[in-house]
Amino acid sequence: MTSRQRVQAALNHEAPDRVPIDLGGFQTGIHRIPYTCLLEHLGIRDEVTILDPVQQLAKPCEAVLERFHVDTRYVVAGAPESFKGGIEQHTRDGRLWHDLRDEFGVVWSMPDDQPLYMDISHHPLEDAAIRDVTAYSFPRGNDPTRFRGLRERALELRDHTPYAICTGIGGVVYEYCWYLRGLARWLTDMLENPAFCEALLDQTLRFWLDYYTGFMREVGDIVDVVMIGDDLAGQAGPLFAPEFYRAVVKPRQKRLVQHIKSLTSAHVWYHTCGSCVTYIPDLLDNGIDILNPVQISAEGMDTRMLKERFGQRLTFWGGGIDAQHVLPSESPEVIREHVRRNLEVFKPGGGYVFNNCHNIQAGVPPENILALFDAAYEFGFYEE
Repeated sequence: MTSRQRVQAALNHEAPDRVPIDLGGFQTGIHRIPYTCLLEHLGIRDEVTILDPVQQLAKPCEAVLERFHVDTRYVVAGAPESFKGGIEQHTRDGRLWHDLRDEFGVVWSMPDDQPLYMDISHHPLEDAAIRDVTAYSFPRGNDPTRFRGLRERALELRDHTPYAICTGIGGVVYEYCWYLRGLARWLTDMLENPAFCEALLDQTLRFWLDYYTGFMREVGDIVDVVMIGDDLAGQAGPLFAPEFYRAVVKPRQKRLVQHIKSLTSAHVWYHTCGSCVTYIPDLLDNGIDILNPVQISAEGMDTRMLKERFGQRLTFWGGGIDAQHVLPSESPEVIREHVRRNLEVFKPGGGYVFNNCHNIQAGVPPENILALFDAAYEFGFYEE
């Protein structure tokens, strides 16, 4: 099978020749620090390119992707030409900071002396009322300049490579609300000011509806997987009341998913970290085909239960290893066995794509990264 055929078979719940392998996305990637160490360990020369400055993700080069038998490649849209973004350096409280203002006006900051991630340092709607939400200058989702060259890049992948084509992450209807508002204030709004939440959710939904209208006009006939997501859960369960999700957030997410599906036959992939088992029936009802990252270290996220309850309708993308307790600190031998056991559960009948649980973080040694992907390849083959 080609990589594209392999992924498509898995997504259709058919057994391919082996489990597909993914690396290099915005939720399935690798931090620049372990990537740099990995390059040195493998003896591969590559100028490290930052794929995502907020998460400090590196863009893996072809040599690394081929070494790990990765079956996916990514196409992403950019910012509109009118947006003059970029990272600026500022000194505050005696420290040098790297600041990034995104299209929505949210400012992300990272200290120069601890360059691991960017965290939000400015929430532009923190003190807003509903009337301010209506008046706020939201970016234009379907600005045609953000899609310039997108179709050509996607056609190059489809016509000249064997890989499955995935989009970058988008559709962040819920999370962007608290980015704009501030998490503490947003959680309070859920209880005391739900009308504000609905007003802001309507604005973020409008952006993403417009965005995917333009995006799918360019590549809806080419891509295999459309990746969207909002974190709904934490280590022990939902981050907020499921009743609020089902009454307020879910209808808007469902509208977006159904809109995307009206524009493409690609499978829709949904990202939420944490113990999200409570929400899996809702996500299926929304029209989601794929769940990522399958955080098997979170409460209630038992691999066998997930496969038995949902494996006929849902593809699991991730869950290859416990990324909190095993991947960073155990030996390559332990990692190899951990991957083998998880593949044993997830791979029967297709419906599984291998990846670490979320991005590979700083502190993971290159030997463990090699063990992770080499085990996925070795134990991922199906019997003829």
